[in-house]
Amino acid sequence: MAYFENNRDKMRYWEYQKQGLFIGSGVVEAGCRSVVGQRLKQSGMLWSLPGAENILDIRCVLENGQFNECWKQRLPVPQALPKAA
Repeated sequence: MAYFENNRDKMRYWEYQKQGLFIGSGVVEAGCRSVVGQRLKQSGMLWSLPGAENILDIRCVLENGQFNECWKQRLPVPQALPKAA
């Protein structure tokens, strides 16, 4: 009961339906299966969990138009070379 009381404002399903929004998880789950299946389950592919997570992260930043921003954050900061004695 506490969950329903605390989340009442998020459960206005009639409003969401009027807006044409999906209220179930099926559409999202199908989309995830499609995207993951498209990239990770092609013929001959075998991925470790960390490798799969990395490639999906890259796909997400590419699709969101955030690749350059993400890449800048991942590049190591150049270190100054020590001066010769």
